Amino acid sequence: MIPFSVLDLSPIVTGGTAVQSLSNTLDLARHAERLGYHRYWLAEHHGIPGIASAATAVVIGHVAAGTRSIRVGAGGIMLPNHAPLVIAEQFGTLETLFPGRIDLGLGRAPGSDQATARALRRNLAADENQFPRDVVELMTYFAAARPGQLVRAIPGEGLAVPVWILGSSLFGATLAAALGLPFAFASHFAPMQMQQALEIYRTQFRPSAQLEKPYVMLGYSVFAAETDTQAQFLASSMQQAILNLRRGHPSTLPPPVDDFLGALAPSEKAMLEQTLSCSAIGSPDAVRTALADFIAQTGADELMITCQIFDHAARLRSYEIAAEARGV
Repeated sequence: MIPFSVLDLSPIVTGGTAVQSLSNTLDLARHAERLGYHRYWLAEHHGIPGIASAATAVVIGHVAAGTRSIRVGAGGIMLPNHAPLVIAEQFGTLETLFPGRIDLGLGRAPGSDQATARALRRNLAADENQFPRDVVELMTYFAAARPGQLVRAIPGEGLAVPVWILGSSLFGATLAAALGLPFAFASHFAPMQMQQALEIYRTQFRPSAQLEKPYVMLGYSVFAAETDTQAQFLASSMQQAILNLRRGHPSTLPPPVDDFLGALAPSEKAMLEQTLSCSAIGSPDAVRTALADFIAQTGADELMITCQIFDHAARLRSYEIAAEARGV
């Protein structure tokens, strides 16, 4: 079976704190390492009450320092929020501290609302070519220094930190193919264009110094428990959080409730089912079957498993069940 990895949003649960969230993140990372997960990624989001990974590079350092072998990285850094040089220095420093273990996934969304994006001093008027230019600029800082080069990333230059392109649309697929970079698609929350994006990426891919052939990692949600009923109960926390966000009221991760979908209007239920269509919710046997079917359907080279569960112990168990499914 293909490698499995972890995407962690460091969820802050209702009644909890960021301190607890970041402690749970490190505990989950150590758990994932013991279970044989390949990499552990954290995502940049700003101003969202239920996510504690806003200072993504700092949290990556926290996780890398507390683990031994698992790759740790960003899934992703929202590059329009930052000067490419700053990110090169941050990830050059991480790679220097934890050699051979750091990944850098790059996205072009702000990871926030417009007011927060302005507070980040992001250029909201940038044209659509700015992100590709910024990616190329950032990659040059990881190359060996050229004679007369005026701007250098120290640490950073010569370290060849692996760069990924993240996307939830066709834009990222096209850019990843043109630059010859690995591509991570956010099918765990934006599945609609997944198959078309995969087709574009694989057919338009140009080999590069980093990558000889296309490599696709797909986001996939897993809510696994001993029974289907228990798993559906656990999944209701994420379903509530998604619905709150869509209603314009982002929240901490709520406690689970019984029969959440049954209480919704048909339109809201349909939205959630579409958003989470790339998910496995159920018992170990159900999860094993869903994972195998998804891999066969997509030809993914790697899965990035995300699991937003209110109870930390239940979340650890869900990742354990997913790992067991991979081993069969």
